[in-house]
Formats: sequence, C-alpha cells, structure tokens
Amino acid sequence: MPAATPITILELPQIEQRLEGLDLVGLMEEAFAAFSRGEAVIPSPGELLLSDPPGEVHIKYGYLTGGDTYVVKIASGFWNNPALNLSSSDGLLLVFRKATGELMAVLNDRGRLTDLRTAAAGAVAAKHLAPTSVDAIGVLGTGIQAELQIRLLQSVRPCRNVVVWGRDPARASAYAERMRNQDFIVDIARSPAEVADRCRLIVTATASAAPLLHWRDVRSGTHITAIGADSADKQELDEAIIRKADIVVTDSRVQARSRGEFGHAYDNDASSMSKVVEIGEIVSGEAGGRGGADQITVSAFSGLAVQDIAMATAILKRS
Repeated sequence: MPAATPITILELPQIEQRLEGLDLVGLMEEAFAAFSRGEAVIPSPGELLLSDPPGEVHIKYGYLTGGDTYVVKIASGFWNNPALNLSSSDGLLLVFRKATGELMAVLNDRGRLTDLRTAAAGAVAAKHLAPTSVDAIGVLGTGIQAELQIRLLQSVRPCRNVVVWGRDPARASAYAERMRNQDFIVDIARSPAEVADRCRLIVTATASAAPLLHWRDVRSGTHITAIGADSADKQELDEAIIRKADIVVTDSRVQARSRGEFGHAYDNDASSMSKVVEIGEIVSGEAGGRGGADQITVSAFSGLAVQDIAMATAILKRS
C-alpha cells in the first residue's frame, strides 16, 4: 500500500503565528465574491441546539470548484462558559484532499478562526455600506464578537468611541474596561434604543431570541451589521427594519431564507428574498453599496463555509 499522506496538525499558538499580517478583510471579500459567482459548493449547515447548559454546535462544510480541498468546520457556542472562566466559543477545522478524501490537516483553532472571520465579515459590510465617517460605533452585546467587531472595524471605519449595551450590567462594565484598556473610549448605554440614537454604525452581536432594535429607534444614515441571529430561533432586529431599510444585504440568500432576521421578516418568501443583495455581489461590483448619506442599510449574516475555506487555505499556505 502507498504511504499515508502526512497530516498537518496545527494548535492555536501555531495558528496565531500564521495569522500575523494576514489581510482578513480582503480575504473575506474574496471569499464572498467567489460564493456569489457560483464558485463554491456550500450545503446547508448542520446544527445542534442544547438547552442544559444552553449552547449550540454548527457544522459547516464545502469546497471551491477551482480548489483541491474540501473543509469541514465544527464550531460551538456555550453561553454560560464565561462564568466558568472559559471562552464561549470553541471548534476546529478539518481539511481534506478533494481528489481522494484523505485528511490533510487539522486546525485546532478552538474557535479562533470562526471568531475572526465573523468579525472580518462585519468589517466588509461596513466598508461597503456604513457612512464614510462615524462619530461613535454602537454595539449590542458584551462577548467575543462585541470586542472583535470593533477591533476589525478600525481598518475600514476608524473610530475609538464606542457605545455599548448589554443585558447584564456587570458584563457590560467588564466589556467597557477591556476596551478602555485597548485605548477605546466607551460609554455604557441604558438601552438598545439609546445606542441607536447615538450611533450611525451599529453592530448587534447577541444570542437574543427577541428583537432588540426596532424601526422607530433607527435614525436616517445608519448602517446596522447584525451577526448574532445565525439560527432560526434567534432575532436581534424587528421585522420592520429588514422590510423598510433602503438596502438589505446578506451573505447567502439561500441560507438566509430560513435563518435569523430574514426568516422572521420574510418567512421563506422567495419573492421578498429576491430583493436582498448578497455582499459578494457588492464586493464584485454586480450590485451597489450605500448610495446616499440618509440611507438606512442593514447587513445580516449567518456565516458561510466559504469563509472557513478561505481561512483554512490561507493558514496552510503560510509557515
């Protein structure tokens, strides 16, 4: 029998080294554009929801038609973990040779690559949809994404002023302290509506099961990046925001039909979903981004395997 192909196993410290200097925003732009051009085969995600303790596991997988690998990503979120001094996210990526099915690499990133590619996707959305200049960035949520989204936004919309809201005042205070230690100026808002009143660039990064922002709260010229509602049971924006915004963007129209914001607003109505623009279409120039200073724009992403493929490929190319 021929010798087995050596398997590359990378642990988190090695992955972090390979991340240094990587243009994550540009990488996600390329991934989204490839998806919208039809160059990726991405089946529906697998999903496992747990109630005690509350958590979820997502399995995303696929390949690029022009690539030589396929990738299977397992990522989890367990919301009580911070109380145990553990990260709320974990996971790994498996990379296989497309021609033979041989396992080529295990990226034991502990969820880090998922966290970063999600934050980079938010920066892509802001690059093409947010106002050119913002006085403050609003964020709903106090977890990993609430921090990473703000950090990666600095490459496309530099702003050190942050207005945060969280359900738990203690966690909101802890978040504010962490961000202040990174030289951000942070105010804690009393409500999501206050965040919307003070900010024209808002990120929602929660696991909420009911709307936090309402149409009446949102002022003209605002862009909202909603990244928390990545499954059917979650919702951060009321339906009117999705239905009335000037431009509404997602990562995949097909995947969005039954998930999160679009599932609640359109209830799998294909005619309504046809009005939604994919971010890959904007990146590639097939569709326009923000067209006026007073427009209200919304991007609601549930996360695509093509992002994980792009991250895994980039990490394995570096040494």
